[in-house]
Amino acid sequence: MNGDIEAPNVVMEGGFRELMQNGYRAEIQCREPAYKKGPSYYGVWVMRAVSDDGVEKLLVTARTRTSYNDIKIREFKTIAGVVSFLIGIGFSHADIPLEEGQRTALKLSASDKGGRK
Repeated sequence: MNGDIEAPNVVMEGGFRELMQNGYRAEIQCREPAYKKGPSYYGVWVMRAVSDDGVEKLLVTARTRTSYNDIKIREFKTIAGVVSFLIGIGFSHADIPLEEGQRTALKLSASDKGGRK
């Protein structure tokens, strides 16, 4: 697959950030329940961008030559990783589901869109 062609229903990080700025919600889904190991919590979380009219785009990793341009779902393995990603997008708060199958949705507020200081 050509890396310049957009795959349907998926988005990479830059596109995800842009969708958040344009009013999409970030939906966080817990795929494996959170568990504590040392001072950190681990599990598996995935994200998708969801519009008000139901358009969904799953967050995927950047394609590389070594992956033969395969699309791979972006999985977060720690709560710290989820929070760090959300802060990088511009969110000022996080609501993360902890049980398998749970979902939460976050939308950038007007103050979030203005950027962090």
